Amino acid sequence: MAQRDSPAQTPQAVIAAALRRERTRAGLSLTEVANRAGIAKSTLSQLESGTGNPSLETLWALCVALDMPFSGLLDPPRPTVQVIRAGEGPVVAAAESDYRATLLAASPPNSRRDLFRIAVEPGHARRSEPHIPGVVEHVLLASGRAKVGLIDEPVDLSPGDYISYPGDLPHVFEALEPATWATLVIEYT
Repeated sequence: MAQRDSPAQTPQAVIAAALRRERTRAGLSLTEVANRAGIAKSTLSQLESGTGNPSLETLWALCVALDMPFSGLLDPPRPTVQVIRAGEGPVVAAAESDYRATLLAASPPNSRRDLFRIAVEPGHARRSEPHIPGVVEHVLLASGRAKVGLIDEPVDLSPGDYISYPGDLPHVFEALEPATWATLVIEYT
């Protein structure tokens, strides 16, 4: 299952998780973030443990220190999975040749993508631990059949099917037929 915030989580718990996540993403210590925000380290520690009661000004200062939008404190990013089946998606055709292009995923600003061709045989699923925060994986299945995606909710793919999923969560690629191969794009933001 995709990870989601529990409906019973308090705003303080959501803020605490967001602050810890963003501080870790930025590779900063409690002291560094507190200094940048102009608050006491103990205040930040309380906020990250979910026991503090922050003012709006304190939260804004922390967002500036962590280079994050304010909305990220209360509405954290959620993992998304996108599947496009063969023959689906927006198509643009050339005027003078039999050439059609289907956009599967646009590159976000300030990102890097690595492109791989992967060949997989049935027998052992490739289970991957989470990669660095913000990684998204894109798979376009070329041949065979496979179960691909988040470890708790893999999707059956056939040739021509596309899926994207957060690579910073546990995920899997399991060939269901011999000679399965795919194009894998790993996107780093």
